[in-house]
Amino acid sequence: MPTDPLRCAGALIVGHDGRIFFQRRSPHRRLFPNCWDIVGGHLEPGEDVDEALRREITEETGWLLSHVLGPVGEYHYVGDDGLARIEHDFLVRVDGDLAHPTLEAGKHTEYRWLAEHEVTVLDENRDVNDGLIRRIAEEGFAVLRSIGL
Repeated sequence: MPTDPLRCAGALIVGHDGRIFFQRRSPHRRLFPNCWDIVGGHLEPGEDVDEALRREITEETGWLLSHVLGPVGEYHYVGDDGLARIEHDFLVRVDGDLAHPTLEAGKHTEYRWLAEHEVTVLDENRDVNDGLIRRIAEEGFAVLRSIGL
């Protein structure tokens, strides 16, 4: 078992209308099966957060990172596998056809663009005491308001 937390990068992708992109993890995923999630994942060996952010966006959606609007936060949590993680999340804009993401085959089953008042849907299939993705979304929307978007 690793003693250091795994490092992760996450993207809250902002659409032209101010909604944020979320995708549902496949029911067969080891971590958080059938749960809503942001785009992102673990840093690969030798990769920094920016590189992981760019790679994960392209792998999970087919889009390209155009620019980072700002940081959302740093989150410490333990996954369903018992391993500790540190996740750095960012509000971002992307280039590509936002109406037609290319979801990563076998890993994600659907997607939604959510407005701030819709974030409670993110609690579906999550432990009632978890709420991590909803809290990240709420903080993302707060950052959006603070930068005037």
